[in-house]
Amino acid sequence: MEVPAGLSARKESSALPTAAALPSGSQPATPVQITVLKAQGLKTIKSNVSVTLVHVEYNGVILGESSKTDVLPNGTANYNFMTSFESSPNGPNSLDDIAQKPVLLTVVEVLQKEKKQKEKTVPLGQAVVDLLPLLQGQCSFKVSAPLYAVPASPLESLHPEAKGGLEVAVCTKEPLLSATQFANGNLLSITLEAAYSVPEAFAATGPLQNYMACLQVPAAEEEFPLLFKNGILKLAGEKEPLPRPKKWPLANIMAPGALSIPNSFIVGGPYDDEDGELNKREDREFRIQAESMKRIVWDTERRCYLDPAAVAILQKRITECQYWPVEVCRMSVASSSKGKTSKADKGDEDKQIFFHGVAYVNMVPLLCPGVKQIRGAFRVFAYQDSEVFEKTKSQHSVFRDLRTQIGLPKEESCTSGISTPPSRAVPSKTQKEDKEKLTRDKDSSRRMSSAPKIQLSDATVETENVTYLSLDGQQYVEAGTFLMMEIKLDKALVPKRLREELTRRVKQMIPPRAPLPPRTAGAKKAVEDYHNRVTSIAVAILSEYHELFGKQLPDQGVIDHQTLEEQKRQLNFELNSSGKYFAFKEQLKYAVVKIVREKYLKTTAFESQEQLQAFLSELYVYLVDQMHIALNQLLSEEAASPTPLSRTTEEQLWLFAHEAEVNKDYKLASLYHQQRVAQDQHNIQYWLDYGAFCLLLEETTKAQECFQQALSLDPHHIQSLLLCGIVSVMLQHYEEAEIFFEDACCLEPSNIVAWTLSGLFYELQNNNIQAEIAFREAKKLAKERSIPEAAVGEGGKKHISAGCVRSPSPGPEECLPERVPDGSADKLPEVLELACVAPGEEATAPEAAPKAPSPGSALGQSPCTIFMKAVEFLMKVNAIQFVHRALAHELLSLQGDPSCAYYLVLAQTSLLREDLSKCEECLHEAVRIDCMNPNVWAQKGHLCYLKRDFSDAKECYERTISFLEDAADMHFVYLRLGSIYLEEKEYGRAKQTYLLACKNSASCLTWLGVGIACYRLEEMVEAEDALSEANALNNTNAEVWGYLTLICLQGGRQLEAEQCYKYTVKLGLRNDALLREIRAAQQRFGSPAS
Repeated sequence: MEVPAGLSARKESSALPTAAALPSGSQPATPVQITVLKAQGLKTIKSNVSVTLVHVEYNGVILGESSKTDVLPNGTANYNFMTSFESSPNGPNSLDDIAQKPVLLTVVEVLQKEKKQKEKTVPLGQAVVDLLPLLQGQCSFKVSAPLYAVPASPLESLHPEAKGGLEVAVCTKEPLLSATQFANGNLLSITLEAAYSVPEAFAATGPLQNYMACLQVPAAEEEFPLLFKNGILKLAGEKEPLPRPKKWPLANIMAPGALSIPNSFIVGGPYDDEDGELNKREDREFRIQAESMKRIVWDTERRCYLDPAAVAILQKRITECQYWPVEVCRMSVASSSKGKTSKADKGDEDKQIFFHGVAYVNMVPLLCPGVKQIRGAFRVFAYQDSEVFEKTKSQHSVFRDLRTQIGLPKEESCTSGISTPPSRAVPSKTQKEDKEKLTRDKDSSRRMSSAPKIQLSDATVETENVTYLSLDGQQYVEAGTFLMMEIKLDKALVPKRLREELTRRVKQMIPPRAPLPPRTAGAKKAVEDYHNRVTSIAVAILSEYHELFGKQLPDQGVIDHQTLEEQKRQLNFELNSSGKYFAFKEQLKYAVVKIVREKYLKTTAFESQEQLQAFLSELYVYLVDQMHIALNQLLSEEAASPTPLSRTTEEQLWLFAHEAEVNKDYKLASLYHQQRVAQDQHNIQYWLDYGAFCLLLEETTKAQECFQQALSLDPHHIQSLLLCGIVSVMLQHYEEAEIFFEDACCLEPSNIVAWTLSGLFYELQNNNIQAEIAFREAKKLAKERSIPEAAVGEGGKKHISAGCVRSPSPGPEECLPERVPDGSADKLPEVLELACVAPGEEATAPEAAPKAPSPGSALGQSPCTIFMKAVEFLMKVNAIQFVHRALAHELLSLQGDPSCAYYLVLAQTSLLREDLSKCEECLHEAVRIDCMNPNVWAQKGHLCYLKRDFSDAKECYERTISFLEDAADMHFVYLRLGSIYLEEKEYGRAKQTYLLACKNSASCLTWLGVGIACYRLEEMVEAEDALSEANALNNTNAEVWGYLTLICLQGGRQLEAEQCYKYTVKLGLRNDALLREIRAAQQRFGSPAS
């Protein structure tokens, strides 16, 4: 029986070194058993097929063939044919062969034998079985391999779809890889897709050309070359389809469809997601054009197995040199003409290498945690030894070293089994020009070189022909040629930390606080004991009174004052003379000591006499109040009513803290933040706000404690993780910071701000590759969202309604005057800390309402870039160090001019540095970009207010409030504008402005402004009501008590005026003008305090 063409027992002609050297361990040969169970769908390939058999081939060797089997009417043939081959690390079928070479199955039709003729066979279809699962820990698997029809002649074109299938089982008695090899080894696959924008000299006419590429993979003993041959030159036309299958690097396939690797495709993707070059926005148009122009297509994947030693060498090689050279060239395919040519000439023809180029692939991303793949475009340059050595430390050219092994034999170029050879494509209009140009290039080369051909075997001739090589390769640079490649590992070289490990590391860095030891005598218990002791002493004193004076009261039930004083004197004498007073005092002593220790937590000595006196005064007031509570409970038939709940809400506390911050009253702001935390110590947002306030004061260590406390409440809280990372960077704890940022990205992979901040951190560490990966992921997420979403850090409640809508997290805000000025105002603060102008919160002007927002305004939208999203979050938490880095990236990433939002934030940071001129420049640019943005005018008003240019500030503020939608910081716009009206004695407008502020977000300062305006308008009732509201919100504001003093004096309420004045002095009124006005009123209306 004849063997079909293409099925002869032979190996590939290429004598390249095999990868047998890759696995270092020596293991005995392991048999791999192949069982072909049955074929299906044979009738779809050929309707009248009746008898078939199957050939099994592996690594160029036929393993056997089945017996002849009849095809059933349904197109099924049951072979149940079993064969095997041996695999060993150092044998012909090495682990590398298992990785990259499939089992080739050929279904052969047995034709009916005619008289006196031999039995004929015709290949019917081919299928391949990928053995890769054997290197992935499996000992057996079963597949249904697609069966592709074999064309009856080379001119016949078939549809690539499979028309049948072969059911095949593969098994081994034991795993091919040891436990160590499986755990520590790796699989490397390299896919060469195509070369685009190739030189014009590449033409489809003339002699057949073999377009090749090669690179070397570091192995345990020596570098292992991976060669890609038989690139197909395609003329300008449609782009390559996506997705499209990857192909086997085989030359003995008769069915073109069987070249496709099962379940392995080239899927493409956005240019900006690639790892290589030409992935910027400015390269997009060139890439699109190049993909439809003349190109060379391989679409081939080569694999190799790396044992643990090879993996270590690979990692070391990338560490030592980040670039790998990928060489490309063109070789002539020797013709099969029978002309008389000397052997030397034939050898020379086979070894001619033209257009020798090289692409430099940056492999460093593979050293980033969790990265397993690199895919991108890589420019091709002319191959020059000095440049290649400088970039890659490689001293040898693969093509030169393997010059005797990479030439295509004459037989192979004509074999029908080869993957589609470089064919003569359909002639185009430029073919003639290409041919003429190629001829001119060759002629020029001959004139410049002493030899007409490059003899790679002669080193001297090589040196003489360096110029020739450079001229050929230079055409790659002129044409802008680039390779599309993918390098993929089965396992990352640097494993990414698991989520569980990151959580464990975070918990180690933030150990839970030890719970306070249980105390039976806590603060509450101490107060209760004090009440009980007071009650018992009161009962004892009452008994003494009854013994002295009896229980009967006078007829009227009322004792006159003189009699009562006499009884009191006698009772005191009796208690002192009998020693009972001292006994009662000793009984109270222990209860008071417990209150001092448990309630006030005071257990150490006082540092000064003043401290002691202050503490005793505070303690005395508290003890007297508690005594009254106990006595009321004893003497009253009803229980004492509970202490009324505070009217101050959590939102108000945040607003008061915010106002204190911008007033530079950091002690009061800290008190409000502490009060919020005391109300609910398990509220994460309260801790984050307090930590952001500490960052404003540059108390980084204290801020770290707050953020860590928030994280201890919820280890998976993304905002807390990011803030812990930020303060760790500020404290130069970079290893901890990396853990925090990595954990945040791991817990919430869709968080744009987390990836952006991680990128900024890695850039700070000069880890540019990791930074680029993080930025790319953030941009990818932003691109996936057609409508930009708000950044992280906005999860808190809205603490100021209407116009002042923003997170409760305190940010650098405008600095209010230390009081609401009136007439003779206090000195205005020297530094104005502007409120964070979140671009996503900007408003739209009335004139612009029907129109689209102008560029940069982003009104009603979130920031449009990842860096502005990060800036929005960072400004709210006062992380100015990261803000500057993000703004720098924003400026570099812009194609045009910076946006309005950019200049607004830059103006804010300039004010933090007290650089008013820079702030003015930024606001000028912001007005130029978007003059209808209310935030711009609000910021400009703040700047003018700081410079004491009240007329311009008034104009800016009035323009701000005239818009239909509010600016981000309307609370402070109202306060500032109201204070200007008071300065200019426009009390009616001041009153209305402050009332708007009260409606928007009421505070002590807003009601104080209303009260001052009403007082000046002589609306005393309304003024007193407004000041009472202010006093209820904050009873420690000296100005409120001062104006209440004036109102009481005006109303003739001398006693109340005296009490208000005492509080005014006690709280330290610093408004000299108001103090003089009070004293003048006291002299006018008369007052004991005067």
